[in-house]
Amino acid sequence: MIDLDKIGMMPCEIQKEIARKEKQRRKADGISQAEMARRTGMSLSSVRRFEQTGEISFSSLIKIAGVLYDEDAFLHLFEPKEFRTMKELMDAQRKKR
Repeated sequence: MIDLDKIGMMPCEIQKEIARKEKQRRKADGISQAEMARRTGMSLSSVRRFEQTGEISFSSLIKIAGVLYDEDAFLHLFEPKEFRTMKELMDAQRKKR
């Protein structure tokens, strides 16, 4: 289970933050909402809803990431964590118990 106190954000806040970053990146790349919809095969209303609310299907989010050349981030989403210090390793082992 996710410890929300440690990440500091609720899931809906994370969704909105991802949508905010996508919109910022889309605009920086000069892509309109209509063009994003065309490139992803999504409806324009779905793109708009995502940018306003953060609500989107996982497959549609991956399509958007592909248009923005960021789909590789999903491939590394749940990879085992690499520890930088012995303390981080020991803390992680304690949490497993």
